[in-house]
This record gives sequence, structure tokens and C-alpha cells, in this order.
Amino acid sequence: MSRYDRQTRLPGVGADGQARIGAARVLVIGAGGLGSTVLPLLAGAGAGHLRIIDPDVVEESNLHRQTLYRMADLGRPKAEAAAESLAALNPGCTASALAARLDPALARDELEAADLVVDAADSFAVTYALSDLCHRRGLPLVSASVTGWRGYAGGFCGGAPSYRAVFPDLPPRAGSCAETGVMGPAVAALAAIQAQMALSLLLGHAPSPLGQLMTMDLQSWQVSGFRFDGAPEPEAPGPAILAPADLGPGDLVIELRDAAEAPVLPVPGARRCLPGEIDGITPAPGQRVVFACATGLRAWRAARAFGARSEVPAAILG
Repeated sequence: MSRYDRQTRLPGVGADGQARIGAARVLVIGAGGLGSTVLPLLAGAGAGHLRIIDPDVVEESNLHRQTLYRMADLGRPKAEAAAESLAALNPGCTASALAARLDPALARDELEAADLVVDAADSFAVTYALSDLCHRRGLPLVSASVTGWRGYAGGFCGGAPSYRAVFPDLPPRAGSCAETGVMGPAVAALAAIQAQMALSLLLGHAPSPLGQLMTMDLQSWQVSGFRFDGAPEPEAPGPAILAPADLGPGDLVIELRDAAEAPVLPVPGARRCLPGEIDGITPAPGQRVVFACATGLRAWRAARAFGARSEVPAAILG
């Protein structure tokens, strides 16, 4: 126990709390900016098993904020490099890696063995899909997002309102880190809060981080937060998030990326259509329209815009 001596001295931790942390199975989606801070903090605290899922490889442009990696890791799958680094940090923590893109079908399988889910993915589609699944299962979800100098971390589901209850729609100017840029210390600060929320949940601390949202702006030096325990679930939730396995033979799949960004269509028979061209989409009677893009942002907006002018159901390919 000498490894964990400093935290077991704290009230509310002790040997019993440390045992709860050690018995936990935490599913971490994303080993990028947020994951690079969340993962070593959880492993260092003694989390028993970390399941890491990320589809990307380490690139040099990652290293200014993804300090879990080194130059020698360039080109390696992030999930595998992260698991190897965590094993060196704490041999008592089992870290398993899956270099894959999470979709709702894979998430359904992976959630079966999880006690807690940490959403560290830079993808709106992944966040909404995880929230939908965790809310149905009563599984706690700790999610965070950072762009520029600002971001948030919050505890959802597991008896608290879902992500959709707090964010029923995307902000009009939302974007990913790759599109808008991001400061490394802002990512690390929000990821540290995310890791603390996860540990507090494993320890059963009160007040619970479930139902709590914390925001931070390191450009204006503002930190704030609020509780959303009573937030109602939306009567008309946003677009459903689908996996390729959820598609039916009659679905019309629309790829919103051009051929340079996505040379391969997501499914056979998909149509390529840029966001400004969705007014020209005319589905057959009763045909579901499913939009696809990289992060879910363009697909969400397209599904919203299409649904506003048509009664045809629109969804997102997660």
C-alpha cells in the first residue's frame, strides 16, 4: 500500500476505498488529449482494469498536448502505446487496448464489462451514443470536451440525467480540436477534473459528480459549475446514433465528406453529398436518411436541417 499511501490517508479513501478503486473496470473511450491525462491519473490511483479504445495513431501534431506519448511512438496506435505506458507506470493496473473506432454496436459489447465509462473522445457522435446506451443501462458516464482555451467536464447517466438532457442540441459554432485548435494546459486541466470525477464515483463520495457540470475558461480565467439533477430528458431527442450493423437495406446513407477527406464510402450504396447540397436529397417514401461524417458534427447539423423540412426520419452513422 506504500504506492497509494498519500491518497489512502484521505478521509473517504482508506484501505476500503483503495480496494474499490482496485476492483473497478473503467472503459475509457479516447486516448488523445483528454485520455493522455485521464489514463495515467487513473492508473496511478490504482484503477484495477482500464479498457482503452481509440482508432488513431500517434502523430507529431498530437505531442504538444498528448504528453503520454513520445517521439518514438509516432505511427503507433494510441490505444496500444497508452496501454504499454500505463503498464510501465503501474504494474498493478491491467490496461487492455483496442485500436478501433467506437460505434454503437461495439459500445454495446464493451459496456457489458464496465463499471464506469469515461468519454475522452473528440466526437459528438460517440458522446451522444455513449450517453444513450449508458442512460438505458443506468451506467455512470463521465464526459469532457475542450476546444481552444475552454471546456467542461460532467457526470451523466447512472441515475442522473443524460447528456441529451443537458445538451439537447449542439451549439451553432461547435467544432473539434482539429478544426478550431486547442491549448494543451486547458485539455490537461479538464482531464484532471474528469479523472477526479471518475475516482469520486468509484469511491462513492457525496455530493456525487453525477448531475454536476464544471466549466473552465483559461483565457478569461473563469471556473464555474452547476448541478443539473432535475434536468428533464428531451421529449424530442436529437438524431439517433446508429452503427453500420443497425442499417437496414432501405436506408439512404449520405456521406458528407468529399472524396479527398473520405476516399472510401462508409457503406456500399452510400451517396456523397456536401452539407450545402442536402436540400436536393429526395428519399423514397418511408426511407430513413442516415448522415455520416468524421466527428458527427456535420451529420448532426444535416440531420437537424433535413428533419426540420421533412417528416422523413434522419439519423447519424456513429
